[in-house]
Amino acid sequence: MLQHLTDFCRRFYQSLQATGWYKEIIGAGLALLLLILLIDIIRRRKKAEKWPAAETRADPAQTEETSSGQPADFHEIPGPEPEQEIEQPGPAGAETHPSPAAEPVAPEPASLMDRLKTGLGKTRKSLAGRLEQAFADKNVLDRQNMEEIEEALITADVGMDTTMKLIGRIEANAAQISGPEQLRTFLKQEMRKVFENVAQPAPVAETPHVVMVVGVNGVGKTTTIGKLAFQYRCQGAGVLIGAADTFRAAAVEQLTIWAQRADAAIVAHRENTDPAAVAFDTVEAGISRSIDRVIIDTAGRLHTKVNLMEQLKKIKRSIGKKLPGAPHEVLLVLDATTGQNALAQAKMFHEGIGVTGLILTKLDGTARGGIVVGICDAMKLPIHYIGVGEAMEDLQPFDHEAFIDALF
Repeated sequence: MLQHLTDFCRRFYQSLQATGWYKEIIGAGLALLLLILLIDIIRRRKKAEKWPAAETRADPAQTEETSSGQPADFHEIPGPEPEQEIEQPGPAGAETHPSPAAEPVAPEPASLMDRLKTGLGKTRKSLAGRLEQAFADKNVLDRQNMEEIEEALITADVGMDTTMKLIGRIEANAAQISGPEQLRTFLKQEMRKVFENVAQPAPVAETPHVVMVVGVNGVGKTTTIGKLAFQYRCQGAGVLIGAADTFRAAAVEQLTIWAQRADAAIVAHRENTDPAAVAFDTVEAGISRSIDRVIIDTAGRLHTKVNLMEQLKKIKRSIGKKLPGAPHEVLLVLDATTGQNALAQAKMFHEGIGVTGLILTKLDGTARGGIVVGICDAMKLPIHYIGVGEAMEDLQPFDHEAFIDALF
């Protein structure tokens, strides 16, 4: 292109020498040539920006972590010191010891109620709206709004049996209820009776106090164990976690991350090791180190319900063999969003291994918060904790008074 322009300009210059105007025209021609060159440069730069060179990518084979370095048959991964790198497991057969670390800071009590109200917002909005609608154009109870109240309780997943009990109590006290405010007050009173009729968790006396955590996969069991460890650490207790879910892929790695966040130590074996052996060694380590709280994770899914229950029974026997009377608590983790399926799971686990208490998770993601009332009424088991968010401090010790206030 430039060669053609040069030839053209040269011939044009020779022809103009005869006219005498060549100086003026030469200046204009040079200016035109520079303009063309500038346009060409700009065009090339825009093209380069539109089609940038491909970025160099790392070879996956070089970045992928290998699984050849299995953890030792028994090792402990301690929680990290603040502002320091996480201590890695030593060679096969070796143990590492946790360094002293600052205890986690417990959340402010004033913020707990706020989180509870926020977490139960969906349930409160749905239930309160339906109760208001039941008295939209009347201030007395009749067949129509009784059906609407019944529907509101069932929709909140209070459960059919508990709902019918509450409806019976409302009908028996209809003269005292003349509007939504009186109805809410009455329901609060009746729900308090449900929780007060359930035995509350006994205070911790044994050291180590062994807690066996059970539940099906997908309910947030591993996450709950990490948050439970955090709660114990905030109380000043030393915590040791046993990774006895040895068959689920990446279960140990996931639990290790949560243990480190909670500043708790963890005992783990090789993948596919007998879970009962992990539980035994964890309790043994807890005794030798004078640990305050020992938490045992367990599998949540095997080929059949029978196989799962038999494995859990074996773990429970193994713990008791090392420390008579343990586990002191068997806590069942349930997903509140599953509603009445959670009640079915509670019955299955309680019949299989004997559950001592419940933890309900994901209450912040459902309008079915009434399951807390229904499951407590049906199972007569205390609820130890409820999950109302994803943060560490969002696993709350269950307070039925605060729960009822947040529900309405």
